[in-house]
Amino acid sequence: MKTIFLSKKKLVLICCALLLLVLFGVFGISRGAAETVAEMRLLPIYCVDTQKKYVALTFDAAWGNEDTQQLIDTLKKHNAKATFFLVGSWVDKYPESVRALSKAGHSIQNHSDTHPNMPQLSKEGMRQEITLCNEKIRRITNKTPSLIRPPFGDYSNSLIETVNDLGMYTIQWDVDSLDWKDLSADEIYNRVINKVQNGSIVLFHNAALNTPEALDRILETLTKEGYEFVTVEKLIYKTNYTIDHTGKQFNADNC
Repeated sequence: MKTIFLSKKKLVLICCALLLLVLFGVFGISRGAAETVAEMRLLPIYCVDTQKKYVALTFDAAWGNEDTQQLIDTLKKHNAKATFFLVGSWVDKYPESVRALSKAGHSIQNHSDTHPNMPQLSKEGMRQEITLCNEKIRRITNKTPSLIRPPFGDYSNSLIETVNDLGMYTIQWDVDSLDWKDLSADEIYNRVINKVQNGSIVLFHNAALNTPEALDRILETLTKEGYEFVTVEKLIYKTNYTIDHTGKQFNADNC
């Protein structure tokens, strides 16, 4: 009788296959039921389905402030509006920059009050982080934010439910410049240009080493390609929408 030896990897694969058979066969769990469970997970808005050549440039501000005015000047040069997600402590430290951003016509939005990992907080803790930052921004700009970007991009059903209860929208991104890694201007430029499409939300940071240089070239190239730079508020659908499993937002009438 021939003895068959199985590697550890093969044993793991066999066990996984048997487990799937048990779940979908013995206990009668249908594929549709499994998909229903998956659909229970709430998602932020990563990008938007649109035929218009709209792109939303966004900047997270949590720490330094050395290039904010340069970003404002570069955006003005290309007649571009952007969305700035500000941490409450940054607002406390740099109120004049908040005023400058608002005066320049950019959208000022919420990035939490103290930049915590939001899913680790209670719902009340989440609400406090959001409302405190909202109030700090409102006192300076006379506008209450309607959008929030969770710190570190971390979210949970509880967070999105809390945001929804406050009448706000949770925003992520589908194009990451990775400028916080101090990539060169060429690397940032290539990452963004090669990934942008209609309805993209692009992530940058203020106080990143090479973002101002890259931004000027990105704006020039995308303008030539026919893109219009809009705020996230203008880009997203506010009502009658769906979000698919990738985080893309769709107008429900078109689904």
